[in-house]
Amino acid sequence: MNSVIPAPIARQPWSMLLPLIVLVCFGAMVLFSAAGGHWQPFATSHLIRFAVFLLMASVMTLFPRDLVRFVSYPVYALLLVLLVAVEAIGAVGGGSQRWLDLGVIQLQPSELMKPAIVLVLARFYSGLPSGMITSWRALVPAAVLIAMPVGLVLLQPDLGTALSIMFGGVVVMFLAGLPMRWFISGGVAALVIAPIAYFFGLHDYQQRRVTTFLNPESDPLGAGYHITQSKIAIGSGGLFGKGFNEGSQSHLNYLPEPHTDFVFATMAEEWGLLGGLMVILIYGLIMRWGLSVARKSHDRFAKLLASGMVATMFFYVAINLMMVMGLAPVVGIPLPFMSHGGSSMMTNMICIGTLMMVNRWNSRAPRSRLS
Repeated sequence: MNSVIPAPIARQPWSMLLPLIVLVCFGAMVLFSAAGGHWQPFATSHLIRFAVFLLMASVMTLFPRDLVRFVSYPVYALLLVLLVAVEAIGAVGGGSQRWLDLGVIQLQPSELMKPAIVLVLARFYSGLPSGMITSWRALVPAAVLIAMPVGLVLLQPDLGTALSIMFGGVVVMFLAGLPMRWFISGGVAALVIAPIAYFFGLHDYQQRRVTTFLNPESDPLGAGYHITQSKIAIGSGGLFGKGFNEGSQSHLNYLPEPHTDFVFATMAEEWGLLGGLMVILIYGLIMRWGLSVARKSHDRFAKLLASGMVATMFFYVAINLMMVMGLAPVVGIPLPFMSHGGSSMMTNMICIGTLMMVNRWNSRAPRSRLS
């Protein structure tokens, strides 16, 4: 078979790419249904974006390790400047100031910061002597690197993205080997600060999301409408679903945002429990491959980089699924590779491209390289 299939094609990570392509195509079918049986305006642009960003991911695999290490701090600094620019001149949409209007595209720097925080922390810890991993030098600089973008994103305000950036950063810190007592102390501190942050740090609509998550039936036609309709859509799908393009919740406009945040509910109504399990299985296959790339990496930088990218995608999937099932507050996090949206697709394809890049490093680097 090696003589039949060209080498550039044969060496691609098809154990990840095939499930990913299936997931994106299935997402396009769900978006086709969410638009009432039309390719426009969701399904066609979804497939085009995937094709463009898959090409971008393929180009990323050509980047050498030393170049990626070199640009990590400049990339982080540039995105930090763009986050400041968002506060100064950013475009406002949906009550939030999150975008920079560049004419050709609307850029959301906070989305790019999700993989960037993983990159810069992987670079930081790969250059830190092992003897310092239990000292304040391993904690304070990393905490500052995380706190600066998180603070700027909270000003937009965008709680979901801020939590995602924080999650990716903390996972890299944990995998770098920082003492467990620091994470336990951080968890206790978070429990103490949470009530204060709720009353004095969150906006009114964010407070309503928390109270609605705890008791959505208290306001089924107001703040609890999203979660209530999502549960109805998922539950009405049963085991096998109502059938492709037969979802009443989305077609009759009962389900809010059926093509973005609640695309899983749209899918579950038409494809049922079996469709939902298939989607979760595909995510599992993609992330299992990502973790295998991290395990096979030959140096600390690559291991932390790959693991952090898997964690970033996992946060997207886990929070979105919990959100649409009423197990987490509605924080506006789309479902990777299925929801309609360029920013989400770009971020997650950067994660995929980074994993493909590390996978290429693994196939070329000698086992003895530990730096």
